[in-house]
Amino acid sequence: MSKSDEIDDSTAPLIEHLAELRNRLIHSVAAFIVGMVICFTVATPVFNFLTAPLCQVLAEGGQDCALIFISPQEGFFVAIKISFLGGFILAFPYIGFQMWRFVAPGLYKSEKGAFLPFLIASPFMFLLGASFAFYVVTPLAYDFFLGFQQFGSGGEAVVGEEVNQGLSVVFQGSAQEYLNLTIKFIVAFGLCFQLPVLLTLMGKAGLVSAEGLGSVRKYAVVAILVLAALVTPPDVITQIILFVVVYGLYEISIFLVGRVEKKREAQLRAEGYYDDEEMEAHPDDPVTADTAGDGKG
Repeated sequence: MSKSDEIDDSTAPLIEHLAELRNRLIHSVAAFIVGMVICFTVATPVFNFLTAPLCQVLAEGGQDCALIFISPQEGFFVAIKISFLGGFILAFPYIGFQMWRFVAPGLYKSEKGAFLPFLIASPFMFLLGASFAFYVVTPLAYDFFLGFQQFGSGGEAVVGEEVNQGLSVVFQGSAQEYLNLTIKFIVAFGLCFQLPVLLTLMGKAGLVSAEGLGSVRKYAVVAILVLAALVTPPDVITQIILFVVVYGLYEISIFLVGRVEKKREAQLRAEGYYDDEEMEAHPDDPVTADTAGDGKG
């Protein structure tokens, strides 16, 4: 075999992988476009659904629920943003399936069994976080913001035989601004709810340990506070809710990583690859359990 043939043989797998990746990306983009088209056709009902938290708060204040367009192109961009978000949500299961089809051939059977649950849990946790943001956080946030408005008539002052009405401030919000803020809530909480999935997967791979996560808890608190200040509007209620939720997810992640480590330890003990002396010498090393006892049996 010539040297040029060896080079061709070595590059062929890379070219095949790139071609496979291209095909998977094309399928994913096509699914996203189809999802966008579907959501664009129903953009108005979707937008009406997204305005439910605001309408609830306005109704409690005795005001009709109405948003306005402050520019000619605003209605079009509202429909486009709804299409982007809805299209991604609709296409995500298929995109995840394409990702799985790409990486699955390179995984062992045990690795497939370990990775697949996380692939399923990720969209579920995102929807859970998005639902929590829409049904719990968003109404509280808008109730806080609109609590500084005056609904209905103001006070009355009698001057001679005339009655002067006091100042009445009526909320007339921009549809695009409302949608931007609502989407920001949904996406932020949806991504934050990925924390247990990410950390548990990293624990499964031996990249983090429960003890290590617990030891940096105080730094995690600071990071979560900064995150809450960045991704939420400047109101204390929303920031506190996000901090409590994300910190709770962090503690759940520590528990889940601990369970992963116990299962791995039990499996290694059963196979005779677990060395108690080695583990006592390196208690903080998450990969020690995988390498301890090599040469036994």
